[in-house]
Amino acid sequence: MRRTRISSIHLIPLSFLGAILIGTAFLMLPVSSASGDPADFLTALFTATTSVCVTGLVVVDTFSYWSSFGHVVILLLIQIGGLGIITTLSMMMLMARQKFSLGDKLLLQDSLNLSSGRDIFVFLRRVFLGTFMVEGAGALIYAIEFIPSYGLGRGLWFSVFHAVSAFCNAGIDIIGNNSLGSYQSHPLVLAATMMLIIMGGLGYVVWFDIASGIRRGWKRGLRADQIVNRFSEHTKLVLTLTSVLITAGALVFLAAEWRNPMTLGNLSFADKILNSVFESVTLRTAGFATFPQEGLSEFSCLAAYFIMFIGGSPVGTAGGVKTVTMFLVLASAASYIRGDKEDMLFKKSISQAIMRKASAVVAVSVLTVMALTAMLLAAENVSLTDGLFEVVSACATVGLSRGLTGSLGTAGRLIIIVAMYLGRIGPISMAIFFTGQNAGDRGLRHAEGNYFVG
Repeated sequence: MRRTRISSIHLIPLSFLGAILIGTAFLMLPVSSASGDPADFLTALFTATTSVCVTGLVVVDTFSYWSSFGHVVILLLIQIGGLGIITTLSMMMLMARQKFSLGDKLLLQDSLNLSSGRDIFVFLRRVFLGTFMVEGAGALIYAIEFIPSYGLGRGLWFSVFHAVSAFCNAGIDIIGNNSLGSYQSHPLVLAATMMLIIMGGLGYVVWFDIASGIRRGWKRGLRADQIVNRFSEHTKLVLTLTSVLITAGALVFLAAEWRNPMTLGNLSFADKILNSVFESVTLRTAGFATFPQEGLSEFSCLAAYFIMFIGGSPVGTAGGVKTVTMFLVLASAASYIRGDKEDMLFKKSISQAIMRKASAVVAVSVLTVMALTAMLLAAENVSLTDGLFEVVSACATVGLSRGLTGSLGTAGRLIIIVAMYLGRIGPISMAIFFTGQNAGDRGLRHAEGNYFVG
């Protein structure tokens, strides 16, 4: 009998769906809730989805509603969701010394969003090693603050949980009901959180390029600027875009919220700067908050939409359309306006295939946000500002809310569940899921149509 093999286009979305359903089943167990009563299906489904999709939107307080067992389940779902289901399973197969077929290798390559399968298992091992090293370092920094406050056992558990949640850009916390609002004036906690968020959002490819570049440069006695110049085009672009977006966002929030008593207004000068930088970082798919997001001004909300929509960088734990994707779309527009014959970056051309993919990702993501926002406004009695904030946050797997999530009805919660799921696997992936792979070039060329644009 012929064996049917599911392609990566179908298996990756289905794997996330399977993890969500398994997580839902575990969270519905009586032992998962603090009260001992089983959680209802929709609450468990929402929590499993926000954990696997590393979003952070919650309909119940994670700290008080779920038991210690429930917290462990949520942590495992965050870790698996952050690394990716296929990536996690592949690493388990490597540890068990299982053999990989060519199809398994291609599947892993697709799940990691890599253009080449060369040395993919080396890359996989480095991903896991690097992840646990960064999370471990973050947990140790957290422990300096949490152990004196909560005791040894509880402090260590809080440190590990929040290190994983921050690195995976999940934004789910188990400290209290106001996220990191109690740590507005604690630079160590906020700095550790920002470090973990940024490291997860940079992407593994950037990590390894920087590490190998520094190692080679050190052996050759190169200066710091020479080492940086030898980084790949992708790494230099990601580092530049990340720095610009964080700095610009921090300046916007600092100026817009300086006198706002609901956000930064009552803080000291140093804390205003610290919390404005933290807000800029956490909006890029992390979901932790040091002040209520409903206190943001309309201008800050507009900036937040833009920052959340862009998100982090490719091949990492962050969501959004990604920094490089958005930059390529804007660069293509600028190139057309200048009349350039080809798209250039760092004195090298950008392939049309990459430019078309970037344009498709942004276009489909915009349409998805618009459609889901319209559905949410029709289903729930919410303002456009709050509804759009909620949908963009869900689609970009950010996890920040203007106090709307917990008050949503059944229809609203289902819409946000769909938004979180699409945000994690990518709307463009779901579109391909239903349409199938492109038939490719069959040597046919059609007559050009005559259209008017602009």
